[in-house]
Amino acid sequence: MTLSSQASRTGVWLIGARGAVATTTIVGVRAAARGLVPLRGVTTAGTRGQGLPFPAPEAMTFGGWETRAGSLLESARALGEGGRIFDPRLVETLASDLAMVDREIVTGGTRGIPPFGEREIEEGRHEESAPEVIARLRADLSAFRRRHALDKLVVVNVASTEPAFTIGEEHLTLRALEETIASQRGVALRASILYAYAAASEGAAFVNFAASPAALVPAIRELAERSGAPYMGTDGKTGETLVKSALAPLFRERDLRVLSWHGSNVLGNSDGETLDDPAVRAAKVESKDATVRSILGYTPATSVDIRYLPSLGDWKTAWDLIHFEGFLGTRMTMQFTWQGSDSILAAPLIIDLVRLCALALARGERGPMTHAACFFKAPVGSNEQELSRQYAMLDQYLRRARVVAVSPRKAAS
Repeated sequence: MTLSSQASRTGVWLIGARGAVATTTIVGVRAAARGLVPLRGVTTAGTRGQGLPFPAPEAMTFGGWETRAGSLLESARALGEGGRIFDPRLVETLASDLAMVDREIVTGGTRGIPPFGEREIEEGRHEESAPEVIARLRADLSAFRRRHALDKLVVVNVASTEPAFTIGEEHLTLRALEETIASQRGVALRASILYAYAAASEGAAFVNFAASPAALVPAIRELAERSGAPYMGTDGKTGETLVKSALAPLFRERDLRVLSWHGSNVLGNSDGETLDDPAVRAAKVESKDATVRSILGYTPATSVDIRYLPSLGDWKTAWDLIHFEGFLGTRMTMQFTWQGSDSILAAPLIIDLVRLCALALARGERGPMTHAACFFKAPVGSNEQELSRQYAMLDQYLRRARVVAVSPRKAAS
């Protein structure tokens, strides 16, 4: 049996398909499909997802775009042997599976666009115009869908973070964005915008797991809703911010006034290398730093520091210091340390989000999937940051999904 021989399949198209997060996701899904490991950490695979038609691991077909050279098997071996994030023997067991997925990954500088895109477009050095790039990206998605007779298609952005981004007038409406695309106006066209535009044009669900807000500018959201596509984002919440969103309510409910909250993060993978660029780091810091202020309802002195230490590889350490004031004005501190593999923390979230998107597509839903706020640092369509309330939103949605059968035609009306 091939990876795509079942009658009902969900296509998962990854932007950054041989990166650490994408590779770990593929290894985990294929291992689960073969019965080698459980889907540990995938919340929809437990009691929360019972009674709902989520796609099983064996019903997921992978493909994607990747600008870097190499193979998926090489990436998996590097993570298993050098990164020590999963058993290297698992990689060899799945070698044929990974090779099959690798044939669905579009690679190279002329297949896929540069990580940021603006400079090449602005200086006229890009090999294709933006409309040509979008047409080619759409063709990749369409061919993938046809090749595997996919019922549903989910595009997930797990590419490196783009530099900080300011939304301009050209991003506010679909008409303005399309005029910009046609005229090639430089920095308005981030790579993530073109990827998301292609996905929405094909009616694919879109998950912006990267900390790149350009991917879901208002114009892209307008296109997604017009084409009947659900979308989720932005910036997956995997470690330190996850703890913040669970811990900050404690201080609010106990009326312990937070005076300052500082977080230091050190990591050594390709994401850390990208974040070593101050312009890129600024985009990530903002999404990480806003959580505490939003939950507390006031503005203590907050700061986030991110440092790249190559020797750490995929292993990340976050240390937080909380200075707060209690009864009689006495000042105290709380500290916590979070250590974990970035990719191992992120991969089960990717699987959850793909499953939720598949459910949304089956139900004919479109627009922002606000019930997925618990998975993101900057959830699109929701201002809720408190983790327990976010999970309550998810549970309420899943309860409704169990008892209400919505046809695609009815949900779209």
